[in-house]
Amino acid sequence: MTATAASAMKTSATATLSRERTDLLETLAKHRGFLRYAVRNLTDEQARLTPTASALSLGGLVKHVSAGERGWADFIVRGAVAQELTPEKYAEFAADFVLAEHETLEGVLEAYEAVAAATDDLIRTVDLDADHALPEAPWFESGARWSNRRVLAHILAETAQHAGHADIIRETIDGQKTMG
Repeated sequence: MTATAASAMKTSATATLSRERTDLLETLAKHRGFLRYAVRNLTDEQARLTPTASALSLGGLVKHVSAGERGWADFIVRGAVAQELTPEKYAEFAADFVLAEHETLEGVLEAYEAVAAATDDLIRTVDLDADHALPEAPWFESGARWSNRRVLAHILAETAQHAGHADIIRETIDGQKTMG
């Protein structure tokens, strides 16, 4: 598909949406693009490197952002049960920061594309004012509720923050930068 065709499809898909929904879709796409750009042309081995003081790798960041977005989108659909942290879910959460030997960067990017498409569908259709109680957790205020709008803003903030992390890691690996 040409860039012009993709742009026309994007324009057509967002033409009937509110400005708020269009802004959410476009801004989230921009920051997802920064994350994808940070991992372009890397080998799986490079995507597993942890060259900074942190234990983060580029492949692990893509997996983590994808899993986080999937989990929060599930929260929009199912409520607090989607965010409950059982011992099994905690182990999955920890594994989401690592590109395992049996995984490929291409594979986690493909999974991320599917998650992004599902979230974009939610942005187009969900009641942004509907809310859910957050699960009991030390990092959430007791009794707090988040609207779908706030959840989407959280997904956007997490994506942007981790795209910045990815940019730093990539620059450490080979000097490539997203901006500048």
